[in-house]
Amino acid sequence: MTLGSDRIHALISAQENDPFSVLGVHPENNGNKTKRFIARALFPDAIHVEAYTLAGKSVGELTRIDDAGLFEGSVALKKRQPIRYVAKYENGGTYEIADAYSFGPVLGPMDDYYLSEGSHLRLFDKLGAHVIEHEGAKGVHFAVWAPNAQRVSVVGDFNKWDNRRNQMRKRVDTGIWEIFLPDIGDGAAYKYEIVGPDGNTLPLKADPFAYKSELRPNTASIVKGPSERTWNDDEHRKYWADADARRLPISIYEVHPGSWRKNGYGGFLSWDEMAEQLIPYVLDMGFTHIEFLPISEFPYDPSWGYQTTGLYAPTARFGDPDGFARFVEGAHKAGLSVLIDWVPAHFPTDAHGLSRFDGTALYEHEDPRKGFHPDWNTAIFNFGRKEVVSYLVNNALFWAEHFHVDGLRVDAVASMLYLDYSREQGEWIPNEFGGRENLEAVDFLKLMNKEVYGRHPGILTMAEESTSWPKVSHPVHEGGLGFGFKWNMGFMNDTLRYLARDPVHRQHHHNEITFGLMYAFTENFVLPLSHDEVVHGKGSLLNKMAGDDWQKFATLRAYFAFMWGYPGKKLLFMGQEFAQRDEWSEKRSLDWHLLEYGPHQGVQSLVRDLNNIYKSEPALHARDCEGEGFDWVLVDAAADSVFAWQRKAPDAPTILIISHFTPIVRNSYKIKLPHAGIWKEILNTDAHTYGGSGVGNLGKIQTDQNGIADLNIPPLGTLILKLES
Repeated sequence: MTLGSDRIHALISAQENDPFSVLGVHPENNGNKTKRFIARALFPDAIHVEAYTLAGKSVGELTRIDDAGLFEGSVALKKRQPIRYVAKYENGGTYEIADAYSFGPVLGPMDDYYLSEGSHLRLFDKLGAHVIEHEGAKGVHFAVWAPNAQRVSVVGDFNKWDNRRNQMRKRVDTGIWEIFLPDIGDGAAYKYEIVGPDGNTLPLKADPFAYKSELRPNTASIVKGPSERTWNDDEHRKYWADADARRLPISIYEVHPGSWRKNGYGGFLSWDEMAEQLIPYVLDMGFTHIEFLPISEFPYDPSWGYQTTGLYAPTARFGDPDGFARFVEGAHKAGLSVLIDWVPAHFPTDAHGLSRFDGTALYEHEDPRKGFHPDWNTAIFNFGRKEVVSYLVNNALFWAEHFHVDGLRVDAVASMLYLDYSREQGEWIPNEFGGRENLEAVDFLKLMNKEVYGRHPGILTMAEESTSWPKVSHPVHEGGLGFGFKWNMGFMNDTLRYLARDPVHRQHHHNEITFGLMYAFTENFVLPLSHDEVVHGKGSLLNKMAGDDWQKFATLRAYFAFMWGYPGKKLLFMGQEFAQRDEWSEKRSLDWHLLEYGPHQGVQSLVRDLNNIYKSEPALHARDCEGEGFDWVLVDAAADSVFAWQRKAPDAPTILIISHFTPIVRNSYKIKLPHAGIWKEILNTDAHTYGGSGVGNLGKIQTDQNGIADLNIPPLGTLILKLES
């Protein structure tokens, strides 16, 4: 026996801090010049173990040297190389496996260099679990960052969740632990068992880089082998890569994939079922983009995905990750883009997740004044740590590369930008200059946007940012954060507040509609009527509108046309396109049965027509983000609650929008239009086909030679006119 009792005890009790120096194949110190090798392996309950080369040649038998199942023996090898074992058991069974400890490391010095520098942009190819061929054997390479751990073991069905069997090799320079396990592959469930710096064993941890996870409530990571997919969406991706998204129509249908529609058993649709149902529906409705609430793995359904524990794994709720890839490709073939909500602002403290991952505050801050989010009872990423920034930047790149997503809507950006967000005095730590700005988060957002836009032309990033932080959607080289677009939360708040008022009082709040144009072109804005407006007791959009049922429907139709004529890209949460009555709940499907009724059909038809007009008329989209595309025509008619403006684009017919927000019919209403001539009424929200009263202008308006028009303006209605001559 060549090992002392202390070393044997450390091995069999999973306390050996360098198992690769003991297990596997090692030169035998035999006191002469003849080089011989000895092999050691741990096989609990085995009675006999024989070693073979990978080619199948027997090279020696191993002898049990400890009751716990540690075997040792000389092997007839000319050089150090991987070997296989065949273990026999009392019941007559045998078990054959290649020796993980006889293989060399997979990661190399350049990986160490870029990992240490925090500049590795292929982390998702190196960390996590990857099916590879290594030193003549096929298997899985596991790698995880846990620099403060005393010991890390990968455990799973393949080793009976035995922490002694596959203790990992630590790369001291980087704090990465790795091991290559031969003879396992796609579909293996696994976790990491980590012993913290205090010697305590942590709850089993899921892999931060796992490509696939178990379906909740189970939380193990799943080995996901390389995809056989050959993408066929080059035309779609090239179109957006060559385009200026600010000057294209972007109308986004925001979807919670778990409740858009249920299957016949009341369960979730799979990605393939969604492709069959959702893509044709969105295409028919005229939207250009589908945006999913977060689809990375998360443990708690009511969080809607905003408390993710698996940033690299599409949730198992909707099937295999390849199903999501098929969905994206199907959308691209139909001409639709796919956006996903991305949540780098915080993460939950579930025991199997990132929280105190190696027994220390590794991904988060140790100090709760920086590392704990009071709004959501979650942890906050430590944006000052290069490894954490690298983890997040790589994740953004991963979704663009592996799943061809067209963009990321970044959640809760304001909470990242301000150190005092939702905190009272004394509950936060100022930055190095004494300010409230989170300079580390700012640098992270700039880096993320630079890398994503630089490596994936055509992708869009959108910030949910609710403050007046300057230049959110300006390039980094111009002093901006580098996002492509910013959600216009002011538009949403002001207009919904206005429309909740009784029409008789709206004349006193005219500025709630007009004020937004004071800043409408300071950023590249998206106008969001999102899920946040129809949850937590806020009711549906329909029920936010003042008045009786007829007025609610009329006001909602007028509002939608107002919004589609307003400068900025559009976003509408699912169900609102047909005037869902009840507040949204993730527990049930949308109320599709409402489409049996005329008023709901009318709203749906209107949204479809608005999208088609928005896409077909350059004046309505080509200058969405530039002031030259907008002019007020009537801004001071507060007493009448009437607003009129024109939308313009080079070499395109001018479009005029007139919105009226009282239930009074205004006949022979005189407005001086920007051009004399004939204006075609291309949309009227009060048309009978939409459920309105039919007040209009017989399809056309003729001005006098001075451009004065005599209009019939419908009650609670919006007109869209197009200059014909």
